[in-house]
Amino acid sequence: MTTFADGPTRTTPADFIALDERWSTHNYHPLPVVIAEAEGAWVTDVAGERYLDFLSGYSALNFGHRHPDLVAAAAEQLGRVTLTSRAFHHDQLGRFCRELAELTGTEMVLPMNSGAEAVESALKVARKWAYRVKGVPDGTAEIVVAGSNFHGRTTTIVSFSTDETARADFGPFTPGFVTVEYGDAGALAAAITERTAAVLLEPIQGEAGVLVPPDGYLAEARRLCDEAGALLIADEIQSGLARTGPLFALDHERVRADLYTLGKALGGGILPVSAVVGRADVLGVLRPGEHGSTFGGNPLACAVGRAVIRLLGTGEFQQRSTALGAHLHTRLAELVGQGVAEIRGRGLWAGVDIAPGGPTGRQASEALLRRGVLCKETHGSTLRVAPPLVITETELDRGIDAIAEVVRA
Repeated sequence: MTTFADGPTRTTPADFIALDERWSTHNYHPLPVVIAEAEGAWVTDVAGERYLDFLSGYSALNFGHRHPDLVAAAAEQLGRVTLTSRAFHHDQLGRFCRELAELTGTEMVLPMNSGAEAVESALKVARKWAYRVKGVPDGTAEIVVAGSNFHGRTTTIVSFSTDETARADFGPFTPGFVTVEYGDAGALAAAITERTAAVLLEPIQGEAGVLVPPDGYLAEARRLCDEAGALLIADEIQSGLARTGPLFALDHERVRADLYTLGKALGGGILPVSAVVGRADVLGVLRPGEHGSTFGGNPLACAVGRAVIRLLGTGEFQQRSTALGAHLHTRLAELVGQGVAEIRGRGLWAGVDIAPGGPTGRQASEALLRRGVLCKETHGSTLRVAPPLVITETELDRGIDAIAEVVRA
């Protein structure tokens, strides 16, 4: 029973949905489910119905809902101090930065909040590095990006998006970006000039449908950046922190970036935590007053982030993602030709292209909802599958079986 301050007691999902529709800006189109509780790979709605989470908050819930170690870390820190602002030092920041740098094999950490903030921060750092270190003439630095990208929805980031839904009516846009086709190494080579500050890539494009680039593409991007004296920035906000098996999706090609943007799973599904990690000589170009965030690197965020780092430090989640991911892709591949046109992805991350003549992605998502599985479409006819890394093989099979029913129907 839930009592709203503005009206009578309401108990049905429809009541909550109506309240959202009345008062919440319509910048999302959620499925008609109202979640009230969650644990592990499962959520429960206000009517008591349970659903298997096959989306994981777009990788923000890699460790499942309310992982006990993460909840304990948050609760302990809530009893001490939650926010100081960066006007002062606090006892969690330095340890968080050191531990994240050690986990990622990098040298310096710039803590922020949202993934988009991390990307914006990396863009600013890359431009300043280009002017102060590389010697690019002031105001002329360029950053090469890939088409079909998704790095966030701030004004600067949508300036180089190729998604018209994200761009329409939000101009004028920020200049200084060159867009090339994702996966085309020749186009990337042609776009890099002496003015190139950096190349920004998702090692796997999530919003575009979990697109995996051709073998050797990321290694070639690294080579081209080295040859041109440009930075390689890897956006691992969705693909990183064991989602695809190893710590980074870039690790599949044994490639290292100069800067990585991290977010989503770094907050453990508890609060927004993001960071740019990378070379000290690059992040070190920032000076006091040039960039900042009131909440970036706050004590609560750092305490939760440190608990996430400890979980990843065991290697358990990398192993689970690799083993269960192989099972996921083997089973999904069996659906090709049976309502599915193509399967893509790595680890516990897959894009399922529904065959022509089948349901739309939205229709498939709603059909899965009716079968007790939460999933979401992208780009019309693609299901994006990303279960929590804590999922069991039995639970994984349950979700895959539901997908098979929907696409075959």
